[in-house]
Amino acid sequence: MVGRSSSDDDVRPPSGLKAPGRRLWAAVVVPYVLTPAELEMLGQACRTSDELNRLEKAVRALSELTTTGSTGQLKPHPLLEEVRRHRLLLERLTSALNLPDDTEEVGTRAGSRHARKAAEGRWRKRTDEANGKLAELRAAGQGGW
Repeated sequence: MVGRSSSDDDVRPPSGLKAPGRRLWAAVVVPYVLTPAELEMLGQACRTSDELNRLEKAVRALSELTTTGSTGQLKPHPLLEEVRRHRLLLERLTSALNLPDDTEEVGTRAGSRHARKAAEGRWRKRTDEANGKLAELRAAGQGGW
């Protein structure tokens, strides 16, 4: 996924997208060249973005965020769960596009990003522990420095 050149044809968004979906589409197709499969995934993400926008508007219109359950108990309004699910779905769809961040030329798969962060955390912990032991030796006058 390399930047698009001026000679590339414009990639048309799926029909029926609303403003949030169109913004997401433009934010991705302008700087990146996508495969047909990635374009389909982006289309799904854009539709999900539109649905999420509608759900969030519906939640904002609610007078209460709770409702009464079948036995009279107070429970969260079902729209809240749908908003949560759509947010997770949108995050998964956009992550599946594997777009590079500002420091990458090519995107890193989600599993690789997770593994890299975990490894960095392990090494950071070891470095912090080693620095702590070195400080203890220096404080005790045994460091030879």
